[in-house]
Amino acid sequence: MRIGVLTAGGDCPGLNAVIRSVVHRAVTHYGDEVLGFEDGYAGLLEGRYRPLDLNAVSGILARGGTILGSSRLERDKFRAACENAKALAEEIGFDVLIPIGGEGTLTAARMLSDAGLPVVGVPKTIDNDISSTDRTFGFDTAVGVATEAMDRLKTTAESHQRVMVVEVMGRHAGWIALESGMAGGAHGICLPERPFDPADLVAMVEERFARGKKFAVICVAEGAHPAEGTMNYGKGEIDQFGHERFQGIGTALARELEHRLGKEARPVILGHIQRGGTPTAYDRVLATRFGWHAVEAAHQGVFGRMTALSGTDVVMVPLAEAVTELKTVPKDRMDEAESVF
Repeated sequence: MRIGVLTAGGDCPGLNAVIRSVVHRAVTHYGDEVLGFEDGYAGLLEGRYRPLDLNAVSGILARGGTILGSSRLERDKFRAACENAKALAEEIGFDVLIPIGGEGTLTAARMLSDAGLPVVGVPKTIDNDISSTDRTFGFDTAVGVATEAMDRLKTTAESHQRVMVVEVMGRHAGWIALESGMAGGAHGICLPERPFDPADLVAMVEERFARGKKFAVICVAEGAHPAEGTMNYGKGEIDQFGHERFQGIGTALARELEHRLGKEARPVILGHIQRGGTPTAYDRVLATRFGWHAVEAAHQGVFGRMTALSGTDVVMVPLAEAVTELKTVPKDRMDEAESVF
């Protein structure tokens, strides 16, 4: 069998672990050939690929990013390309495609599957917002990075009697903010799922200062937004890939708090630091398991599905289920977090 593999969308720790796992399982157990498409779906549509053998994936388990490169493709262009999907597979000569990516990548994978291409998806997103899987690799690493940042920021915040507003990733789901905020002992957590009132944060900071705690750390997801009428903050434009360009809630909230409190407040935008670097042991293991099961599914003819974590088991679920809706933070998890700050 000839297996094609690609990584698309935003990078995250663990992608190389999946690629390595696919190659090891396919080559050593089945004697397959593996083709790595460069720069995501762009490489697939343009016929840019290279063979991946054991030497090609040696030493990449602990590397961040992706050795294949990644990119995003406009959906209108991709829809047109789907009409030639089967012909493209025959021309290049591969039997199954394993795309590794998030909601957009898996939506494209479903489109290819509907067009008749054998596809086995692998979910990837540090936001942990893909439904039908309990966890996605990269998330644990991102939470660890954000937690360490808050641990470090507490010492400088206390030294200078400041309020630190730490903005983490999370466009529509606040899982990173929730878990890193809890682990880092943040004094306030703002999520996309629940609009916040700056007055509540002001009251929290003033209460802390009154008790002699002359600092505060607030963790805010990039997609968090104030309740209507509580603070001047507008929506951003929509880019060519259908994503909203956020206006920078961390900076805006720090400015608002400084104005209301009369105390120094500083924004810290972690941004792509959360994406890069070495994946945690958990993410390496989960990514390796996903790659292994993707190859197994390919040989069993289980197409149009993706790997997913259910409890401690890796199962195969339909791609249609994965892209129906995003997995957001439920109310009970928000209530748990509120009890500790």
